[in-house]
Amino acid sequence: MAKSGYKRTLLKLSGGALVGDGRFGIDAATLSLVAKQIEAAHETSKEMAIVVGAGNILRGTDASQGGAGMDRATADYAGMLATIINALTLQDALERLGLSVRTQSAINVQQVAEPYIRRRAIRHLEKGRVVIFAAGTGNPYMTTDTAAALRAIEIEAQVLLMAKNRVDGVYEADPNKEPGARRFEMLSYIDALNRRLDVMDSTALTMCMESNLPIIVFDVSGPESIVRAVRGEKVGTLVSNTRTVLAGDQAPPS
Repeated sequence: MAKSGYKRTLLKLSGGALVGDGRFGIDAATLSLVAKQIEAAHETSKEMAIVVGAGNILRGTDASQGGAGMDRATADYAGMLATIINALTLQDALERLGLSVRTQSAINVQQVAEPYIRRRAIRHLEKGRVVIFAAGTGNPYMTTDTAAALRAIEIEAQVLLMAKNRVDGVYEADPNKEPGARRFEMLSYIDALNRRLDVMDSTALTMCMESNLPIIVFDVSGPESIVRAVRGEKVGTLVSNTRTVLAGDQAPPS
């Protein structure tokens, strides 16, 4: 990474990052703050793509749970449609700030979004447009984390930014249940997989490891957190092909 920051990035924005203090839907004030952060980050990362989740509207796994739940594949397709709602809402917020935005969908909704075409997405990025990838991978049983890892690898992003809602990194245990749990400053792919840490689903994490794609996990509500991550400043937890270091510990010599 150059000292000036990452040039081509993929931001994974969870649906929960748009919900604000509520439990459901999209909070207008929170959306505006996130959009302004993306606008500022785009000044550093001129080639910026985004994958949006839909946990603020519908999670396929939640909708399919229980004996009376939806069929899992149907629930996942419904979740994909929910990501399109979030993508279009974010697109509008970014365009009102003056950014040029294109939304590409993995399922066909040509009235509102382009189909996902890798070479077209890269061309948009090269022209300085923000590209929002919606509808996950277009396949059921695949999370938007997997979609984020896949799209980041496809567009040859330098880093995958995992923006969480009120989660400022990866911890050795759930800090809500174990107040003494410490945050990792750096975390290796292997340790994250072996310890089953809540970074992203194992399929996505394995894809990043095989492609040596670094991941930064951080709290989107932190002050200028997206901007700081794009600039390469220390924020949240860096997951990569590196040594594992807990916050407050001194990194061992190479």
